Amino acid sequence: MHMKNILLGNEAVARGAFEYGVTVASAYPGTPSTEITENIKKYESINTEWSPNEKVALEVGIGASIAGARTIVSMKHVGLNVAADALMSISYPGVNAGLLLAVADDPSQHSSQNEQDTRYFGMAAKVPILEPSDSQECKDFVGIGLEISETFDTPVILRLNTRISHSQSMVELLDQVPFQLKEYDKNPNKYIVAPAVAKKRRVVAEERLRKLEALAETTELNTVEYQSRDIGIITNGIAYQYSKEVLPEASYLKLGLSYPLPRKKITEFIRNCKTVYVIEELEPIIEEKIKSWGLSVIGKDVIPVIGELNQEIVRAAVLKERIDGVTSELTKDIPVRPPVLCPGCHHRGVFYVLNKLKLHVSGDIGCYTLAAFAPLSSMDTSICMGASIGMAFGFEKARGKEFSKKTVAVIGDSTFVHSGITGLIDVVYNQGNTTVIILDNSTTAMTGHQDHPGTGCTIRGEKSQAVDFVALAKAIGIKRIQTVDAHDITELERIVIEETQAEEPSVIITKRPCVLLKNSSLIRKPLSIKECKGCKACMKIGCPAISFSRSRAEIKKELCVGCELCTRICKFDAIKKEA
Repeated sequence: MHMKNILLGNEAVARGAFEYGVTVASAYPGTPSTEITENIKKYESINTEWSPNEKVALEVGIGASIAGARTIVSMKHVGLNVAADALMSISYPGVNAGLLLAVADDPSQHSSQNEQDTRYFGMAAKVPILEPSDSQECKDFVGIGLEISETFDTPVILRLNTRISHSQSMVELLDQVPFQLKEYDKNPNKYIVAPAVAKKRRVVAEERLRKLEALAETTELNTVEYQSRDIGIITNGIAYQYSKEVLPEASYLKLGLSYPLPRKKITEFIRNCKTVYVIEELEPIIEEKIKSWGLSVIGKDVIPVIGELNQEIVRAAVLKERIDGVTSELTKDIPVRPPVLCPGCHHRGVFYVLNKLKLHVSGDIGCYTLAAFAPLSSMDTSICMGASIGMAFGFEKARGKEFSKKTVAVIGDSTFVHSGITGLIDVVYNQGNTTVIILDNSTTAMTGHQDHPGTGCTIRGEKSQAVDFVALAKAIGIKRIQTVDAHDITELERIVIEETQAEEPSVIITKRPCVLLKNSSLIRKPLSIKECKGCKACMKIGCPAISFSRSRAEIKKELCVGCELCTRICKFDAIKKEA
């Protein structure tokens, strides 16, 4: 008898990987996709890794697929930008064993710098896209995606999003399907994408797309539900759930295979309904394709193109009514709780110093991005993973070496490994003066404390060779390298002044483990303030454990971790350890 369990969408994807014979899984952590790989690691039969970045993860997946192993590669939507070179290049050759890319979009940008739509990548690469609408489908579509991958000789994208990945629903758990490694396909005429070969494979890719279009017409992934034909809704993924909840009597064409689209099935559905709406999150991809066929549908003229959908939006758009009851709570104002660096955070002292010195700070993606906001207010830019070093060098190229003496790049240890190293190489190679601060807190903190090549620990907790940032910087050609405790702000300030004034590139490595790491030795007895003078100097570090009222500062003992950074700020020695 098969069991049932309530699973997150991401947990269900991991379960699907186990049940359907995946033997290799690779990823770089990124919300909302992180939990896929964190759950896959629980299955001993799957060789699982955190890769340095998404491009490497996909390259590992491609190699494993060609070698005969069913493979899943997971990332968030902006991670697919990093992996795009590999995706576009493997599209023409195709695969051997099934290759599935689980890509989680982030409508409304809950934890991302944009809300791009992954479907554009699938269309550009000419690979099929599957879109589950609940956790059961998350699991099932893994198996279906692997079958499609092998049958049609193509990578397959499983497009998730924040709500699908992080919502729970019932899932039936099945036994693992035995899967034997396929024979290694030694085939240079397929896998060497030199122009002479790639030109021929382009023809194959187009033929494959025609076959996938035929599949789209017949597959049970694309289902029609006829009820009242006054309103017909063409939809996909989570938008199906929103629509079904508020318009249960409408007719539906639910697209589980959203690319390529089933033209005949869509045409028939539209002809059988009085008015048809296309309800899709983010871009009007389905809508525009349908309209290009000369068919009439209503879409983004009433459905917003920005942000997540919800039940209220769907009902207001289709029925011009608002919802009374529970779902109306979705629009009520909620008090703002801005994110802050944790008490004891490694980054706080660094950005206090950078603010004090009034430096131009080229930032990166990580917890430390929060230092852009008050009271630290010490970051000028943060664009994408690994960009800080190249951008700081760009400042120097634009405004000269004197400007660079008032500029630093800051980058986390995981982000440096991900895509910062090449920027540092560029600085050395092109004779820059840029100063780079590597914020080494011994983890990938922002996405939930995953290990990376700099921690010396694998996803399963196995000890491994840790990247030595000092040796790496020397190998690149950096001669000026200094390491400092991130909370020793006096020494840090001295080093930053010294290195920014140097007439050559330099690297500063600030060391202090994230205070939230398991078994952290950094959590000590809380501090207290005895005779506050009301100068508010301690408020400049933005520690959530410190508040100010009635002309004096106070420390909330339940939040304080005893890091003592504030004791180095207070000029009156008013902050003491608890007895």
